[in-house]
Amino acid sequence: MSKKIDEQYKEKFRAQDNIDREVEAALADISLDELYAKDKPATQQPEMPKGVRRGKITQIGKDEIFVDMGGKALGVISCMQFEEELPKLGEEMEFNVDRYDAKENVLVLTRKGAASTHVSWDKLELGQIVEGTVTGSNKGGLELDVKGMRAFMPAGQVEIYHVPDLTQFIGQKMVAEVTQFEREARNLILSRRNILEREREEQKGKLLAELAEGQIRRGVVRNVMDFGAFVDLGGVDGLLHVSEMSFQRGRQNAGNFVKIGDVLDVKVTKIDRETGKIGLSLRQARGIDPWADAQTRYAPGTTITGRIVKLESFGAFVEVEEGIEGLLPISEMSWQRIKHPSDIVKEGDTVKLVVLSIDPAARKMSFSLKQAGVDPWKIVHERYATDSLVTGTVSRVVDFGVFVELEAGLEGLVHVSELSNQRVRSPGDVAKPGQELKVRILEIDSEGRRIALSLKRVAELENMQSATTAAPTAAKKKRPELRGGLDFDFKKNK
Repeated sequence: MSKKIDEQYKEKFRAQDNIDREVEAALADISLDELYAKDKPATQQPEMPKGVRRGKITQIGKDEIFVDMGGKALGVISCMQFEEELPKLGEEMEFNVDRYDAKENVLVLTRKGAASTHVSWDKLELGQIVEGTVTGSNKGGLELDVKGMRAFMPAGQVEIYHVPDLTQFIGQKMVAEVTQFEREARNLILSRRNILEREREEQKGKLLAELAEGQIRRGVVRNVMDFGAFVDLGGVDGLLHVSEMSFQRGRQNAGNFVKIGDVLDVKVTKIDRETGKIGLSLRQARGIDPWADAQTRYAPGTTITGRIVKLESFGAFVEVEEGIEGLLPISEMSWQRIKHPSDIVKEGDTVKLVVLSIDPAARKMSFSLKQAGVDPWKIVHERYATDSLVTGTVSRVVDFGVFVELEAGLEGLVHVSELSNQRVRSPGDVAKPGQELKVRILEIDSEGRRIALSLKRVAELENMQSATTAAPTAAKKKRPELRGGLDFDFKKNK
């Protein structure tokens, strides 16, 4: 009996020796540190597909729904994600991949656009969609609370476009994507922009398919430049050029009409599907073109009131109503010659004008300021006579003579031959601009708008006038004196 037992123990130890030799052979190239390390749980989980993935409903349970994600990948989503109605078997949908559950070997899903319901430091994954509340802001971005975890969102990850004032988001809830985290340091970085860009790309294709020229669309101003503004139509941007913001002439800055964040109804005027460029118009979406019936309201010869909006060296632009502007040439500002429009008007002045011409097709008008008043040449004969002496101011000195302004709008010429009885080498030797001169009117041509003057004949006329005045005095007879003290009245006894 004892001999049999001894044999059993010997056989057992021989088997154990064989096992030990096999283990030693298997671990011959592995150190104890490496062996212990293999017992520790892996710190890196399998890579999780990021973003949105499409799956097919394969099973609907009481609490969970199973989804075939393709490629032998199985997903699971809580029934609570579907508030109104559960999906149907075989239905294909798009899901957010929340995280990978290594224990169950499944992808934990949420509905597209929805946030993960069970979030903690242990369950965080890159690309995970979470919901948080904005608790504060600084120059760098936003501070958020995500299920008790402090998170940070850089300013550039808040919106697709630059947001100048981040304080507007304080107190709001945000759905964002996990872009970076450190469990031990308790650092969590989020991005809302990633989600918005994905949604935008999805909407872009759908919008471009629906978009057509002539449509009125509502959009949000995302950026403003000098030449125009970019308007987000809901997934795609269109350019609203400054010339299409108002019926006013496009010499202004786009910032005078719109600002970032404005909600506008715009008309789609052009679509280039190859380049993706879209042209928009604000003025066409707002109403009737004021130039449509301008010919009737502003016929040539009509007296109107306008506002000076801009001065140029050649004239001034005048606004007669919103969207309708015209040119007041410098030659039509005054009956007298002027050097610059600022000599007569300034920006903001309201003036009375006469319409000279109008071209609605070319969107052009011209005005006259001087014709809105009295033309001094029409009453020149009432104010001045030939061979009369007048005083004027030298306005110009030219090679052939001197121009003298008698009053605003009335100029006469003293020819070089009429400057002096002596030979004149240069008119500038006799008169200077701004100098007052007494001149004699030789001739008045109201139709030709000319007055001939003389400087050298002033003395001749003054002598004639003096002689005419002195003649009657010399012709008077001196009453004779009577001797003897008698006073005889010739008139009475004539």
